Amino acid sequence: MSPRTASDTFVHNYLFLRRAIGFLGVGLPFVLVFGKLVVDGGGLLNSISGYYYSGMRDVWVGTMCAIGVFLLSYRGYGRVDDIAGNIAAVAAVGVALFPTTPANGDRADEIIGMLHLAFAAVFFLVLAFFCIVLFTKSDKAIPGPRKPERNRLYVTSGVIMLVCLALIVLCGLFFDDVTKSLYPALWLESIAILAFGVAWLTKGGTLLPDKTADVPGVPSVPAPLPEA
Repeated sequence: MSPRTASDTFVHNYLFLRRAIGFLGVGLPFVLVFGKLVVDGGGLLNSISGYYYSGMRDVWVGTMCAIGVFLLSYRGYGRVDDIAGNIAAVAAVGVALFPTTPANGDRADEIIGMLHLAFAAVFFLVLAFFCIVLFTKSDKAIPGPRKPERNRLYVTSGVIMLVCLALIVLCGLFFDDVTKSLYPALWLESIAILAFGVAWLTKGGTLLPDKTADVPGVPSVPAPLPEA
């Protein structure tokens, strides 16, 4: 076995960051919802952000801060990638540190809640930009045979995040009284977070990976390529 080169280490570190972000995104809704049922009992809350006011507060804050740190550490293949990652990182930490407005909150709580909504909107918009624009770029030096499939998944994930964000706004502004009992924000936020997680797991080579060339006597194994 040949020693790992600096390039190999670079690629493996980036794959780890992408997978870590993806697993955190995919796991967050399930951990919060089921964790709250175990820790606090009772029913569902109105939104994912509302779990800040439950026994899952530390999990919520810790996970969003971890996602922020990973995004801040992430470096893409261009300046735009780096700027987008930094903005998403700040937004993720902002979502965690400025909680949503609680029931019967005062004026200060409402202002903090508005900051929370602003950070959340920026977070999802930048992640959708990652999926639709940045992740779909091709690596011309090392083209992957399953790149078209991954691109379709990236675009689908980004569109899902944008649609969920738009529906959350529409439900909150115009249909709150009708839909409140159905917990629309909770489900839409969960779907958006899952879409974000799936996209990053795909980017990290966990989903739809390319395969190494067939070698006699050696099984083909996943070999994620360093996409742009």
